[in-house]
Amino acid sequence: MNIQRWIARRQAKWQDLDKLLQRAQQRGIKSLNAKEIATLASLYRSVAADLARANTNQIGQTIVQELQALTTRGYSQIYRGSRRQELRGAIDFYLWKLPQVLRETWGYTAVAFGIFLIGALIAWWFAWQDASFMSLVVPQSMIEKVRDRHQLWMGSILGTEPFAASSIAINNLSVAFRMVGGGILAGFWTIYALFYNGVLIGAVATLVGQNGLAYPFWAFVFPHGALELPAIFIAGGGGLLIARGLLFPGRYRRRDALRIYGGQAAQLVMGIFPMLLIAGAIEGFFSPQEVIPSPFKYLAGTGLFILLILYTLRRDVPEERLCQRSQEIPSSYIKNA
Repeated sequence: MNIQRWIARRQAKWQDLDKLLQRAQQRGIKSLNAKEIATLASLYRSVAADLARANTNQIGQTIVQELQALTTRGYSQIYRGSRRQELRGAIDFYLWKLPQVLRETWGYTAVAFGIFLIGALIAWWFAWQDASFMSLVVPQSMIEKVRDRHQLWMGSILGTEPFAASSIAINNLSVAFRMVGGGILAGFWTIYALFYNGVLIGAVATLVGQNGLAYPFWAFVFPHGALELPAIFIAGGGGLLIARGLLFPGRYRRRDALRIYGGQAAQLVMGIFPMLLIAGAIEGFFSPQEVIPSPFKYLAGTGLFILLILYTLRRDVPEERLCQRSQEIPSSYIKNA
């Protein structure tokens, strides 16, 4: 390999990349047009290959250092811009797009809540009518603790807050993801999970109510439940959306209906992820603390729920960030379009 000839042949590309990078660094990557950005990316790959060859052939420390500096600058401009766009996209999604999707799919969330509520009411009715029903749903150890010792079980969290918070968040995320994914089974698993969780909550609520512990129990539930329960209903709504696309595609082809409603379900999953993480942290670190007065816990839970409602109802989308409605479907998706 003739080193001097190779350098002379490649040096023009290095200089071209250096000029583009200087412009990008001085004026920002947006100062380059589409063709220049494509050229920048191509030159970056070419110079990165030259750096690898220079290292392999031990061309010289000066050339290697110059190429390293050039590729480092290129990487910074190309990938930093990409990361910034991804970050801006995520921020815009949570600030503007998610509330819109929550409003568009509120009917499915309401149906999910209705299924949950039916399960809770059935459990409440049977638990009051037949004492043996409780043992079919609630663990015997919990029944004995509440009924015989008049104690709640939340104290076991104290002293293990970090572990408890992470375990709770992981469990809730698992339940939510199964509810959404259950939609692909024609929604049967989603409906079952919502109904079963309603029965469980209804039975536990009846147990503590029968033994005079309803006030401290709901004081524990309110702070994290203000986010956790709506997140579960939203996840259930996502599963019902997928089931709707599978069973009732309507004017769309079935694969396109699944793409449309599945896309909305995916957005809902992205939305409930931070909700469940925050709820897990609250349940681990805040809800079980006995030093915090119960009225303050009720107030905190109520405040969080009001904030969630206000967030869902926000509509002041700036013009430059106005998102297309998720229901604006390409005409090619519609049958006989």
